[in-house]
Amino acid sequence: MVFKAVGDSRPYPEHNLTLTQWSELPPQQIRLDDLITTKSQLDLHNLLSEDSTFYGDLFAHVVRWEGSLYLEDGLHRAVRAALQQRPMVHARVLDLDARG
Repeated sequence: MVFKAVGDSRPYPEHNLTLTQWSELPPQQIRLDDLITTKSQLDLHNLLSEDSTFYGDLFAHVVRWEGSLYLEDGLHRAVRAALQQRPMVHARVLDLDARG
């Protein structure tokens, strides 16, 4: 299995982080098999695009909530990493457990 689980929603509370606030979080490597997705469908245009980060962050966005890691944004990056047989993805992690 590529991901820990495939979800279709965000079970954590709304965090209201802006893109600027996300960019202040340092990127780190996260194992794909530790991630739970928050989307179950992927837009192939995003996956196959040569420059899929043109309008967004270079790194995936992950939220830590109640000990689990949720892939909020960057599903196409994570799937691309899996297709390239890379077990990890670089992501910015918002730790809601630490905020609580």
